Amino acid sequence: MRARTDSDTQDDIHDGPRAGTAGTTEAADAAEPDETDDDTDDDADEEHGTEDARRARWTAIGTGALLTLAGLAASLLRLSGSAPAFVPAAYALGAAVCALAALLGSRGRTRRALWLLIAGVMVMAIGDQAD
Repeated sequence: MRARTDSDTQDDIHDGPRAGTAGTTEAADAAEPDETDDDTDDDADEEHGTEDARRARWTAIGTGALLTLAGLAASLLRLSGSAPAFVPAAYALGAAVCALAALLGSRGRTRRALWLLIAGVMVMAIGDQAD
């Protein structure tokens, strides 16, 4: 499921035989390997760069750790107050989800880490609304 890159222009797309390729048929074209179907890590590194991947990992780690600490602090503050037991539990659960997101981000699963960070903050927001 890759989109066509800018390099796939009219040179790669043709309706009939080009000049100088009179013997080329569609069957011969189908037998050639298609370079756009290679889903390797090298293509991802070339497309986005290793620096972008490193930055995304560090961002996921830092954000996950910060939200984990904030959730745990809020959980401890609400635990000492007169809030229902659901509220500190929601903050603690949201902090645990954010900690898991930081772990996944450190291992390079930044897209999943982003969605877990969103889910963790939503769980903490539900706990805040219950207060």
